[in-house]
Amino acid sequence: MLESKLERGQNFLTMNLLLKTAFALFAGLMMTRAFKLSGFKFPDVTSFLIAGVLVGPYVLGRFNIGFSNSTELAEVNILSSVALGFIAFDIGSEFRSTSLKQMGKAALVIGIFQAVMATLIVDVALIALSMKLGGDLLPIPAAITLGAIASATAPAATLMVVRQFKAKGPVTDLLLPIVALDDAAGLIIFAVSIGVAQAMIGGAINFISIIINPLIEIVSSFILGAAMGFVMTWLEKLFLSNSNRLSMTIAFILMTIALSSREFYFGQVRIAFSSLLVCMTLGTVFCNICDYSEDIFHRAEKWSVPLYAVFFVISGARLELSVFKSSFVVVIGVVYILTRCVGKYFGASFSSSLMNCSHNVKKYLGITLFPQAGVALGMVVSAQSLGSEMGGLIRNIILFSVLIYELVGPMMTRNALMKAGEIEPKKPEEVHRARFLSKV
Repeated sequence: MLESKLERGQNFLTMNLLLKTAFALFAGLMMTRAFKLSGFKFPDVTSFLIAGVLVGPYVLGRFNIGFSNSTELAEVNILSSVALGFIAFDIGSEFRSTSLKQMGKAALVIGIFQAVMATLIVDVALIALSMKLGGDLLPIPAAITLGAIASATAPAATLMVVRQFKAKGPVTDLLLPIVALDDAAGLIIFAVSIGVAQAMIGGAINFISIIINPLIEIVSSFILGAAMGFVMTWLEKLFLSNSNRLSMTIAFILMTIALSSREFYFGQVRIAFSSLLVCMTLGTVFCNICDYSEDIFHRAEKWSVPLYAVFFVISGARLELSVFKSSFVVVIGVVYILTRCVGKYFGASFSSSLMNCSHNVKKYLGITLFPQAGVALGMVVSAQSLGSEMGGLIRNIILFSVLIYELVGPMMTRNALMKAGEIEPKKPEEVHRARFLSKV
C-alpha cells in the first residue's frame, strides 16, 4: 500500500512536470503569434524568452501556473542539455572542408582575437571600477573572472536567428564558426583567468589547473567527438532508409551528450569534456565523411525545432528578475555589458580588417556576437570556487547581463544581418499569404 502511494505520488509529479513543459512550449508558440499579429518584429528567440519569463517563478509561477520554483526548473534541465547538444551538432555542419578552405583562417583569427579583446577591455574597465569603489564591493579577482566570462558568446540564440530568417552571406558564413570557436577560446581564457584569481586569493598559482586541465578538456572533447562521428557514420551505412539513419543520428547525439558529462581524476589532473565541443566535433566529422549528411542535417533541423523552443522558454523562466533589486549589481552589470559589447565589436572589426574581409563583415559581424547565455552560466558555476560571497557577486552580475543580452541580443543580431543584406525581405505574395492565413 505504501509503495503504491509513493508510485502514485511520483507519477503525479512526473505528469505535472510534463504538463508544465507542454504549457511552456504552448506559451512560447502563442507568444510568437501574438507579437507577429501586434506588429512587433521580434525574432522567435526573443518571443520564447519573454514567454519563459511569464511562465517562470516571478509571474505565473507564483500562482502555480508554469514553473513555480527553481527546483521544478532544475528537473527539466535535461531538456536544456539535450537542446544544446543538438545546437552544437548543427553548428558542426558549418565546418565542411569546402567552407574551411575559404574562411577557416579568417574564422580562427577573428574568433580568438575578438574573445581576447572582450576579456581585456572588460578586465581594464572592471579593475578601474574596483579601484574606484573599493575592493570590498568589487574585488579584483572577481573583476578578472568577469572579464574571462565576457569572452563567451551564446551559440543557441545566434543559430536560432540564422535558421529562422534563413540568413546567407559573408557575415553569416563567418558567424557560426566563430561562435563555435568561442567555446574553445573561452575555456582557455577562463581557466587562465580564474587560476590567476585563485592565486590572488590563496597566494599560489596552480600550473595544472591553469594550463594542463583546460588543454586536456579541449583535446579530449575533440577526440571523443571525432570517435563518435566515425562510429556513427560507419553504423549508418547499415541502413538504407534516411529515416532510420536520422534515428541513429539522434541516438548518437544523446549518447554523446551523456558521455561528455563524465569526469575522471588522476591526482590534480582532470579529464573532462565540453558537451558543446564534443557535439560540434561529432557534427563536423559527420558532415565531412558521410555522403548523405546534408539530408540528415535537414531532417534533424526540422525534428529539433520544438526542442529548441522549449529550451528558450525554460531559459527565459530561469532569468533572475530579482537581480534588479541591487543597484550595485545593476551598475557593475551595465559596465560589464557595455564594455563587453565594445570589445566584441571592435575586436571583430579590427581582426576582420587584418584578414581583408568585406565591408559588411567589418561593420556588422561584431554586433552578431553580443548574445550571451549558456556557456557563460556554466563558467559561473566554476567561479563558485572563489568563495560563496565572491561567487555570488559574479553570479548576480552575469545573471543580470544574460537577462539583457538574451532579450536584446537576438534582435540586434537580426537587425545586423538585415542591414548586411543577408536576410531577404519577404516577397509580396508571401506577406499576402501570411495575412490570409492569419484570418483563417
